[in-house]
Amino acid sequence: MSFFTLNELGWQPFFQQQLSLSEWESCIPARVSERHRSQLVVLSEQGKHVISMCPELANSAVGDWLLVDEYQRFERLLERSTSFSRKAAGSKIELQQIAANVDTVFIVCALNNNFNLNRIERYLALTNEAGAEAVVVLTKADLCDNPGDYQQQVQALDPVLMVESVNALSAETLQQLSPWIKPGKTVALLGSSGVGKSTLVNTLCGETQQSTQSARADDDRGRHTTTSRSLHLLKSGGLLLDTPGMRELQLSDCEQGIEQTFMDIEQLAKQCRFSDCHHQEEPGCAIKAAISRGTLQQRRWENYFKLLREQALNSESLAQKRAREKDTTQYHHRVQQQARFDKNR
Repeated sequence: MSFFTLNELGWQPFFQQQLSLSEWESCIPARVSERHRSQLVVLSEQGKHVISMCPELANSAVGDWLLVDEYQRFERLLERSTSFSRKAAGSKIELQQIAANVDTVFIVCALNNNFNLNRIERYLALTNEAGAEAVVVLTKADLCDNPGDYQQQVQALDPVLMVESVNALSAETLQQLSPWIKPGKTVALLGSSGVGKSTLVNTLCGETQQSTQSARADDDRGRHTTTSRSLHLLKSGGLLLDTPGMRELQLSDCEQGIEQTFMDIEQLAKQCRFSDCHHQEEPGCAIKAAISRGTLQQRRWENYFKLLREQALNSESLAQKRAREKDTTQYHHRVQQQARFDKNR
């Protein structure tokens, strides 16, 4: 059985400060490395163990820290330093946890027909909302004639954004990512199917951890190969959190993340003549002027507006659901109280 130190697993003072003295003496900190329908796989100084799912863990995610007793029974979930969530795919009105306690996100995009600035901005908004560092990793650079042109397009989104072009099959070119892969630091890979996340994991780990498939020849669309989230410890130090490719990433409760991702537009809007400018036909609109000058892309402006509307609609739907659930819970509580009162009369 492999044993791990807390530092190797990403333990930080943020988590230490949440424990009481009695918990530190009697409980074992463990990190979730895999999440399945009925159980969690956790890593601790005692090795790898499986614990059964319970209602308190319904909202758990890979990367979470929790406390277990000496028999590997769940005690409590620790507060997260960062949390990644999205609106559940389809018509479900609920949040789905993607990952937790991530330091850096590699937003992975392939230099083929998968390349999409709108999608990159969407992942940037999610990462900024969570409070993690973002690095855009452009894969399949070896198959692209002009990777530098694509890199410049991404860099134009934010002058301080880190952008790297790599060949995911080459351990040598992946040395470019080493500044973010450090002992005790957790890096999550986010991106759509077929961009090379599993290949990245395998090359960085130095062995096959995830199966891989080529993209479809007709349209470069990816195939789902990773089916669940998992945490991998690298021999050189650091932790990689791989996630399945997401064909649908609906944003919710992400207003600050969108504002940070589109800070240039936020600053431009403050320069409009009217504080309530709708950026349509109003005179003195700084947004329209910037688009006319070519200093703001029409595409970027439309995507900003689209993401704002999307997150507002999803957030409102979730808020209404929470309110209904709260009312239902209070109603059942009143009924139970009345039943107890009638029984004791």
